[in-house]
Amino acid sequence: MKRVLIGLIAVIVLAAGGWFGFNLYVQHRVTAEIEASFEQVRASGGKASHGKIGFDLPSRTLTIEDIAVDPSQQSQMQARIANVKATGVRQADEGQFSADTIEVSGIEFAIDSAVGPSQMKASYKIAQATIRDYTGAIRARALPASNAITDLYRFGIEQFSSLSASSIEVPTIAVTVVTKADPVKPEGGELLYSGLAMKNLRHGKIEASKADRLTFTFKTAQPGKSGQFAGELSNLTMSGFDAGGMLATLDPEKAKDDSIRQIYRQVSTGPYTVTSGDVRLQIDGLSIDDIGVQPSKFRMTEMLAMLPQDPSAPPTPAQARDMMEKLAGFYEGLSVGKIEIGKMSIGTPQGTGSINLVRYKDGDFAIEGVDLPSPQGQLKMERFALKSFSVTSLMRWAASLVTPGRAPAPDQMLGLFGVLAGAEIKGVAAPYKNTRKLVTIDTLSLDWGQLVGSIPSKAHVVAKFATPTDASDPKQLPLIAAGIDRLAIDLDLGAAWTEASSSFALMPATLDIGGIAKAQLRVALGNVPREVFSADPAQLMGQAARIEAVALELSLRDNGGVDSVVAQNARGRNVSRDAARQTLVDSVRAQRAQIVAANPEAGAAVDAIASFVETPGQTLVIKLMPRAKVPLMQLMQLIPIDPQSALAQFRIEASTGL
Repeated sequence: MKRVLIGLIAVIVLAAGGWFGFNLYVQHRVTAEIEASFEQVRASGGKASHGKIGFDLPSRTLTIEDIAVDPSQQSQMQARIANVKATGVRQADEGQFSADTIEVSGIEFAIDSAVGPSQMKASYKIAQATIRDYTGAIRARALPASNAITDLYRFGIEQFSSLSASSIEVPTIAVTVVTKADPVKPEGGELLYSGLAMKNLRHGKIEASKADRLTFTFKTAQPGKSGQFAGELSNLTMSGFDAGGMLATLDPEKAKDDSIRQIYRQVSTGPYTVTSGDVRLQIDGLSIDDIGVQPSKFRMTEMLAMLPQDPSAPPTPAQARDMMEKLAGFYEGLSVGKIEIGKMSIGTPQGTGSINLVRYKDGDFAIEGVDLPSPQGQLKMERFALKSFSVTSLMRWAASLVTPGRAPAPDQMLGLFGVLAGAEIKGVAAPYKNTRKLVTIDTLSLDWGQLVGSIPSKAHVVAKFATPTDASDPKQLPLIAAGIDRLAIDLDLGAAWTEASSSFALMPATLDIGGIAKAQLRVALGNVPREVFSADPAQLMGQAARIEAVALELSLRDNGGVDSVVAQNARGRNVSRDAARQTLVDSVRAQRAQIVAANPEAGAAVDAIASFVETPGQTLVIKLMPRAKVPLMQLMQLIPIDPQSALAQFRIEASTGL
């Protein structure tokens, strides 16, 4: 805060100093000490005055009336105090004094300041404040020569760190804020704090503090209309405050301090409600644990210096990128152990939505119990999570995309993989188009790692969901005709590259379509160089030519799909199912001679496929092993134009079984 706090501390704290030896001398000495404190404000260019000063020696009670402080015209701050009463005043030791109780009434102070582009006028009114078991310095430190807000903030924290008290109680604080002094479209609002209290203040630390209630109302000017939002917060509590962490961020000598300095052990609130127009947000409560800062990165002076001086001029792309980079560095210097936001409900004209829990801990971010309205119906989700999420990395990645004069390069876009390590969705039920049917997702999980540059070389996908069949999609008509009105899909796909052996494996890919079939695919590739993980298409294609096919295995379990094909064929040809099945088997075996001519081992595969069609419920297994080195790119080019020649490069094993 500005110099008003400095003047206020000088008046309240220093006014009680002095030597209480003789009755006549005491009154003179106390007055002299108070005048010396006020003179310090005047010497710095400000104004300071007071009314009657009284001191009762037997009860050691000091009273001061009508205090007025205006530290300087430059700071544009004023303070008024109707009365200060300190009882049980005594000299604790050399340079310090104590008081059993200090009561301050009729406090008013105003701030008219600018920080960067922000302009704000704020006035505070405090009817009564009580300080118990106070000990502090008789004389305040010299005021800082600079009027910079960071210097004054540092000075205020240092003054605070030099005092102690068992408690501070403030029944109410009324705050009026004006952010835009426009009589036609004013912006600003009012806040009212109730039941403020602090417990055990020692050496810049506060054991606990709380506010029973905070209410606020703000007006904002928008194009063509004015808006307002109001809110109420209850049971704000803070524990384990340590001002040393904030001092370190303001101290130039701590610019290389990489340690984490705790500021709060925990901050929590009870119910919190905000209303704006016809939208109402309510939160049951929130808590934040272990808030700390890293002084080498969280530099408040640099944070304020980077704010644009002209908010009407949008930043250039280069300025925006530089600002995002700096913000990422500042955020990296902020440490938070855990954040939990309790149940939230959002009421809108379209309906009411709710979220049971939002949590952040150790880089993992999760949202649980989502229930939101949509034009088609309610959307429900048990859990959405991001794994190893880093806000700092996200900001730096976003900054890297802002390059003046050109669009982001592919490798820059792929940098998103470095921001987090995976995502997960569970328990989703969403309306399907305009029907009464639902799309459900039991699990959708994606993990990746082992980044080579910006590209993952290891990934795992798990998806288990169900969707209604769609009669408007011609491709799904055979499924509907077979009586399948819902597709249940279970996918498990894992892939990894091993640098030591230059190998890549699909291990395995499993796809289970309920009521139709379950397939498993294993693929092994060899001679996969590190350079293949590149966002440069030319480099990717050049290195891909070195990759060799090592092995392939396909396992297909019939869970009703063959019968569906047979039934569809029977209806199309108007024959019995047995006749349709035999026709399909014959068509497969009819190709045997031609296929065996190109590759004698392929005959076993044809026989296995015919058997698979002939007997429902079987599992078909086909394994391919290369006879020699088989370049993957050449194989992929050959398959569309000459599949038999492509197949001839492999030894084939095929079998079926129930």
